[in-house]
Amino acid sequence: MNRPESDAGLDVVDPPNRPEGLAGRTAIGFEWFRRAKLLKINENPPILWPPVESIRTFEGLWWVAHTKSRNEKVLAHDLMAKNISYFLPMTLKVSRRSHRTFKSMLPLFTGYLFFCGRENDRIELLKTNRVANLLEVVDQKTFLNELARIEQAISAGAPLVPHKYIEKGQWCRVIAGPLLGLEGIVVQNRGNTRLVLQIDMLGQAASVEIDVDMIEPVEGRRAQPSI
Repeated sequence: MNRPESDAGLDVVDPPNRPEGLAGRTAIGFEWFRRAKLLKINENPPILWPPVESIRTFEGLWWVAHTKSRNEKVLAHDLMAKNISYFLPMTLKVSRRSHRTFKSMLPLFTGYLFFCGRENDRIELLKTNRVANLLEVVDQKTFLNELARIEQAISAGAPLVPHKYIEKGQWCRVIAGPLLGLEGIVVQNRGNTRLVLQIDMLGQAASVEIDVDMIEPVEGRRAQPSI
């Protein structure tokens, strides 16, 4: 089955018997509706490839692929076909339009896909023509630790959402529950406590709500400004 060049990851959950008001839609609107039905939730690429227990088992060097607009998931499909290891964190978004419910899997970090491999894998990725820029990871250990925290949260079913990057803050560790052992920066937002997970080299972050009674400060460590 041919894949669309850029996929929204939409799935029509409760479609009516016929597309109501379709005749009155513009050509662009019709194309959006048609493409939305092509890619269902279960047709999205897996968050990591190959399906292993942890990205820590991947071999090679980590790179950051800054993709062309809306090419994150189709690039992931390409890497699957080439058997190149990648990590594409995604989050589930549910919305309603015109009396229909839609689910979409959206990249957690828009425009970025993380892959691990050797020089020949890097060359194969560039051949896809879906990458605007390739970023070298200088501090491999720190970068992998940051990705592993995000992987742990996703594996635990935590509803991660994008979050602004934090320059300063208290570093804390989760001491109970499914996120046990996860570390990040704690912030207060409208009375809620959120644990922020950051990728320093990109100045990008995601967060999840956490019970304040389930965290403890990590002494001697605070958020560091990105370079």
